[in-house]
Amino acid sequence: MNRRTLVQLLSCAVVTTALSPMLASRALAAFPEVTVWRDPSCGCCEGWVKHMRGHGFRVRVVAAADLAPIKARHGIPDALQSCHTAAVDGYVLEGHVPAPAVIRLLTERPRAKGLAVPGMPLSSPGMDAGVDHYDVVLFGLSDGTTKVFESH
Repeated sequence: MNRRTLVQLLSCAVVTTALSPMLASRALAAFPEVTVWRDPSCGCCEGWVKHMRGHGFRVRVVAAADLAPIKARHGIPDALQSCHTAAVDGYVLEGHVPAPAVIRLLTERPRAKGLAVPGMPLSSPGMDAGVDHYDVVLFGLSDGTTKVFESH
């Protein structure tokens, strides 16, 4: 999906939300599918899946008791790891990344591996258990560095 298509879909979603919930759900269904690898017994991971679906993403869940090989295959640095790993449209998502940050990532298409919310911040989507500050980190930049993509 290119940037122009995504912007058109977002515009359509905003307009149709005001007009008809049925039309809005059709527009939002055009987001690319997210594949998430998660431990089936993790409740906060299920909360994140619900958050993503609530923002219009189709989510395919893959149960995996051992996530270490998946994180290694996707090149997630140890310092950025969290409880689940996801992939969407050529990017990797690690942890409780908010859906609006994913939409921004897919719109701006930076040259990076993906986004991470390291650890399990209590106020991040799916955790919903407190009020604390956390950063969404853009990682895998061409020079090997990371940078803060958003702060919450």
